[in-house]
Order: sequence, then structure tokens, then C-alpha cells
Amino acid sequence: MRWEQLFADLEAQLVEGEAATEQAEESSRARAEHGRVLLADRLRGSVGAQVTLGCRGTGELTGRLVDVGVDWLLLTDAQQREVLVAAEAVCAIGGLGAVTAPAAVAGEVARRLDLRRALRGLARDRATVSCLLEDGAVLGGTVDRVGADFVELAEHPIDQPRRRAAVTSVRAVPLRAVVAVRTTLPAGG
Repeated sequence: MRWEQLFADLEAQLVEGEAATEQAEESSRARAEHGRVLLADRLRGSVGAQVTLGCRGTGELTGRLVDVGVDWLLLTDAQQREVLVAAEAVCAIGGLGAVTAPAAVAGEVARRLDLRRALRGLARDRATVSCLLEDGAVLGGTVDRVGADFVELAEHPIDQPRRRAAVTSVRAVPLRAVVAVRTTLPAGG
């Protein structure tokens, strides 16, 4: 009888030790997996959600997260305007859900759809925009051209279309200084 009790006690200790080891390994694996998650993947899991971005120099930008690119985020704000945000200007993000999207394998096309290309789309569309800069300045006008490391904005009143007579100046802005570019009309408008 004593032997049965001793063996049962040893077996229980062994099972308990194995369970503890397995739980520790599971926690370690989970931490390692979390350590490989990129912010872009975390954000992609919240596409469609209302988020708040704390941004360098501009404070908070709030809107529905529409898309996540290689170095930009696209929001639609409360006035239904599109807000293209430079990812490197984002300091904090609120409103993320529990879901993290699977790691995206960026193909050649996706890698090329960077902030410069998105800004070139605005230049092509001749959209009137407000350009929010890291020093807190806001420039209004139309994106005329986008270089390798700068955007050129024809400044004019945002309630007027870009016409030669309305342009007050043309300003080149280093891309590193751009926090966000917000359209002045609702998305699709």
C-alpha cells in the first residue's frame, strides 16, 4: 500500500512538473510570436475601425482606418475627407481591436506603393489639400509634383481651384516634414 501511494505521489509531481514546463514554453512561444508582429500588421487587423493617431507636431488625427501601406495610413475623418498619414510621424495609436492581421508579404507592387506614389495620385487628381507639417504648420493648396524626397505644393486658398491667379506661392516640403495630407472634399467628392 505504501508503495502505491509513493508511486502515485511521484506520478502526480511528474505530471505537475511537465504541465508547468509546457505552460512556460507556451508563454515563451507566445512572447516570441508577439515579438515578430509589425505595427503595420497590427494596424491591418483594425482596418474599418475608428482609430486615433497621435502624430508628431499635429496632435491627434481621428478617423476610420481605410488602408495601411508600406509607409502610410489612410483615414476617413468625421467630415468624410481622406487623410493620408505618414507612418513615421505616428507616435501612438488608440482604438485598435484585438485582431492582428497575418504578416503581410509585401510584393514588389506593394513595396512601390509608398507615400510618394500616394502623393503623386493627389497631384494627378489635382485635389485641393491641407498639408500638415511636423512643426504644426498647415499649408493649403494643390500638390504640383513629388520628387524623390520632397513634395511641391502650389499654395492657394483651399476654397478655390488651382488657377495661376489664385496661387500665392509654390513651396517645396521635404517628405520627412510631412505628417499628413488631408483632402478638402469628402472622399469620392
